[in-house]
Amino acid sequence: MAPANATGRVLFASLIGTTIEFFDFYSYATAAVLVFPQLFFPGSDPTTAILQSFATFALAFVARPVGSALFGHFGDRVGRKATLVAALLTMGVSTVVIGLLPGYASIGVPAPVLLALCRLGQGLGLGGEWGGAVLLATENAPPGKRAWFGMFPQLGAPLGFFLANGTFLLMSATLDDRAFLSWGWRLPFIGSAVLVAVGLWIRLRINETPEFQRVIDREQRVRLPMREVFVRHPRTLLAGTFGSIATFLVFYLVSVFAMSWGTSRLGYSREQFLWLEMAAVVCFAGAIPLSAVLARRIGSRGAMLVATVAIGVYGLVFAPLFVSASPGEALVFLAIGMTLTGLTYGPIGTLLAQMFPAAVRYTGSSLCFNLSGILGASVAPYIATWLATRHGLQSVGYYLSAAALLTLFALLTVKPEHD
Repeated sequence: MAPANATGRVLFASLIGTTIEFFDFYSYATAAVLVFPQLFFPGSDPTTAILQSFATFALAFVARPVGSALFGHFGDRVGRKATLVAALLTMGVSTVVIGLLPGYASIGVPAPVLLALCRLGQGLGLGGEWGGAVLLATENAPPGKRAWFGMFPQLGAPLGFFLANGTFLLMSATLDDRAFLSWGWRLPFIGSAVLVAVGLWIRLRINETPEFQRVIDREQRVRLPMREVFVRHPRTLLAGTFGSIATFLVFYLVSVFAMSWGTSRLGYSREQFLWLEMAAVVCFAGAIPLSAVLARRIGSRGAMLVATVAIGVYGLVFAPLFVSASPGEALVFLAIGMTLTGLTYGPIGTLLAQMFPAAVRYTGSSLCFNLSGILGASVAPYIATWLATRHGLQSVGYYLSAAALLTLFALLTVKPEHD
């Protein structure tokens, strides 16, 4: 048996990795709105350029299931620790290279092609990162603490978002537009190398999780984990995938789409909207531990059901909350959306992990999460922009409510389990 991991080290290792990964991921999301349309897709009208930029944003979500299958295979065959290190390196290298890419004006068509390839690399890394981080936490959790431990890697999402937007906000405040578009936007991508080094140092100091060590000791590892998931657990895979759609959609509507719409149609400046999102993401972070308390009482599935119903109602009032150039009204809109995101995002890792046996848990939970990302997040900014432009902003709210209804039905098929 491997030595037991210290609680503090486990929780920090799971949190630091997802924080780094989501910092890299959200840096791209912010740049996809503020920088890439001008730098990599010039010559188009503003709407076409932003749609092309959102298309590269969506590529990572297509790559994430591939990453979950690839890293999940090794996570269920070799171990959680080694796989988490490889996933972090994949994401980190892809992100740093984005910061070094020349623009369209320098090399023409290869510029957006290289950007797309790096975005695919980000997706592969994050596809393997999330599931491993959740298992690192939950498989080290003592009895009765699984929901609380599973919440820690989820905190990496708002922390990464806060760091990414904060970095862009700082640059917007200290650099003029010319310097920002020329070289300033590159700093978060290149600077992430330092964060990756810290994450690697922490993760190399942890031991294998007790649950997976027991799988090794009992010789229960399966040869092809992904085949095992599709053959023996297809209903679980479908339930987990569709049960996570609203989680993704609500976040990317109130972050990426809202920033694009607010700065292009409602008259907000880049700095003003970044400040609003920075304030709202505090609600995201605060709602995650609250969701763990709720999950402790009614289970992870119960907490997800409550949050999903609330998301459906939020979709019905989406447009009235976000049609004004008033910062106060926009902050209320963003704060509610981010709070609901935290309430649904907090228990999702614990729920998906407990749905699969330990021998295929890395693959199964990662596939659910990342397949759902394709359906709920990859095309969300694109679809929302198309709907709002042609049918009005309320159609975006109906889109969210419909997704919440689908998620609700899927969650009702999941066997409840108290955490």
